[in-house]
Amino acid sequence: MSVKAGWAYVFLVAAVLLGATALRVADPFFLQALRLVAFDSYQRLEPQAYDPDLPVRIVDIDEASLAEVGQWPWSRSTIAGMLQNLFAAGAVTVAFDVLFTEPDQTSPEQVVKRLTPEEAALLEPILVNRPGHDAMLAQAIGLGPTVLATVLNGGETGRPPSKAGFAIAGDDPLPFIPAFSGNVNNLPGLEEAASGIGSINWIPDRDQVVRRLPLVYRQGDQLVPTLAMETLRVAQGASTYILKASNASGETAFGASTGLNNIKVGDLEIPTNADGGLLLQFRPSNPAAFIPARSVVSGDFDPNAVAGRIVLVGSSAAGLNDLQATPIDAALPGVEVQAQAIEHLIAGRSLTRPDHALALELLFVLVAGVILAFFLPRISAGASALIGAVAIAGVFIGGWASYLYAGLLLDPTYPALAIFALVGSATLYIYRRVEQQRGEVRRAFGHYVSPDVVDELIANPDRLELGGEVRELTLLFCDVRNFTSISERMTAHELTQFINGLLSPLSEIILKHRGTIDKYMGDAIMAFWNAPIDDPAHARNASLAAMEMATKMAELNRDWQAEAEAAGRPYHPVAIGIGINTGNCCVGNLGSTIRFDYSAIGDDVNLASRVEGLSKVYGLTIVIGESTFAGVGEPALELDLIRVKGRSQPSRLYTLQGALGVSDEQFARLQPSHEAMLAAYRARDWDGADAAIATCRSVEVPALDKYYELYASRIAVWRQNPPPTDWDGVFTATEK
Repeated sequence: MSVKAGWAYVFLVAAVLLGATALRVADPFFLQALRLVAFDSYQRLEPQAYDPDLPVRIVDIDEASLAEVGQWPWSRSTIAGMLQNLFAAGAVTVAFDVLFTEPDQTSPEQVVKRLTPEEAALLEPILVNRPGHDAMLAQAIGLGPTVLATVLNGGETGRPPSKAGFAIAGDDPLPFIPAFSGNVNNLPGLEEAASGIGSINWIPDRDQVVRRLPLVYRQGDQLVPTLAMETLRVAQGASTYILKASNASGETAFGASTGLNNIKVGDLEIPTNADGGLLLQFRPSNPAAFIPARSVVSGDFDPNAVAGRIVLVGSSAAGLNDLQATPIDAALPGVEVQAQAIEHLIAGRSLTRPDHALALELLFVLVAGVILAFFLPRISAGASALIGAVAIAGVFIGGWASYLYAGLLLDPTYPALAIFALVGSATLYIYRRVEQQRGEVRRAFGHYVSPDVVDELIANPDRLELGGEVRELTLLFCDVRNFTSISERMTAHELTQFINGLLSPLSEIILKHRGTIDKYMGDAIMAFWNAPIDDPAHARNASLAAMEMATKMAELNRDWQAEAEAAGRPYHPVAIGIGINTGNCCVGNLGSTIRFDYSAIGDDVNLASRVEGLSKVYGLTIVIGESTFAGVGEPALELDLIRVKGRSQPSRLYTLQGALGVSDEQFARLQPSHEAMLAAYRARDWDGADAAIATCRSVEVPALDKYYELYASRIAVWRQNPPPTDWDGVFTATEK
């Protein structure tokens, strides 16, 4: 990655991490909702089990009880009888999750009020000494520790009577405690008889799910305990709540007022949030916790079910509209929510979201983000996705383990989203950079190699070994004959057009046959095959390219001739010579750290250049080396056995049938005579060689005229100056 791209990547990572941090600090609703879904999932995966040993039972005004006893509200005398039966069975405390705000309309004194004066006068002697139903309930309430409910609201009605004292240690917690301005009370006589009054208000989250239990509310400056807390106070016989706030003895707040830390009642000391609430661990509803109200009314119940226990009276009947949503139940009776809250407090369960949770989550995102950002550019896209998935899975596993083993609520959703955003953004950026680099590779190599070769390089970049490697190549050199005289007849502009018009189609042919163009040298082209990707048929592909280049030259010459005739200027044919050789070369990015080219060097590269130069000597368009001939698979004629300057070993040279412009029948007649000529020549049989040359010329192959003239002149020289006795038929080429 370049320096510029590296800084862009750093800025991207920083922007994602800072954006994720700012988003979490702002904490929009969708983040809150995801967090709550995760916390609820913990409870659904591992809900609390019902513990029958916990001393809490529910007297349930269920549908069956309503069908048997009658519609709600029941007579207060019926409720009084039920309360008497509970205390008689040994209930420690009875708490009502229902309100008694209006007088009992079935009470005698209330019935008399609805009669005519005459009817009332007749019943007065009968009812004069009979107690009212509300009085009967008040009397029953006084039989034992009883807790009544109150509902706080935003009205301006009176305050509930205070049945307990409150002591505060530390800072004033009132600003942190949920406040109400009014309330709905029970009948005064009932509240006077009660041992405690507790609020049955719930403060659900925005999705209307109850997850928290407020332990205390306030109305103005008066503190009001919740029903669960008041029940526990009364059950313990305690008289006072001790609220410990920030900067109290043993509590550290560094001088800042941070609200409540815990509430003590009796033997229970309960850690709380700043507002005096705590998070609840819920369990599935269990029938074993319920006693039907109808059986308590009739007295037909097991006294052991309530003896020594806290009893809550409430209703599960859907028609009484006292159902609450919890993390594991969509509709749980309000009385059971109260019962589970009391169980939670008695069992001493701990479910907290620590004050430093947000800091931990932010720190994790920043640290994990930096670590991931460091490794992502160094690994593949698949590995990036795997690491991202592992990191996200680790976040969820860590959150789950914190809940399961420590009762801590750590949010996995925000870190998971942040990591997903980081990995996604970084992977997308890296992918785009890779695509840009691929585009650069395609543009760079597209001038030198064929499109399918470029595609293979992009798909398998490891096959391009930078720095150089030794491998077998087939090299092609192509040069324009008599270029100096051609250039002398043209202006610079015309010469440029000519070169471009010549080299472009020839280059296309090379690329078409999977060749790599090494360089242009004025009017010459150097190309090679079998690099940068493997090409098992490199010798054949190079030869096919050479033959097509020769054919193309004929087409170009026809076009140039037509142009010259149209312009009224003389036409001069243009010829090329092509030399091909195969051998081991060093190929790769060669040059300096400032500038380099993808090129090939080596002795066989030099030989290929020499072979191209010899094509002019033989008067042929294409000359190939011995190693190339072995891999071509095309009919060819051996031309010579030469030793070039700088090489001790001789090399055989060939030309292809396709470069001679002959038919198969002509080639079949030519080849035996041609081979006989070479054999006679190398055997110093000059007469036999001349005779074979004459036979070869009779086949009439114009492309070989200069070649046979060359051998005829050599034979004439040898006749005058015979070769030495150790002569092996090798011709030594002293110049290109």
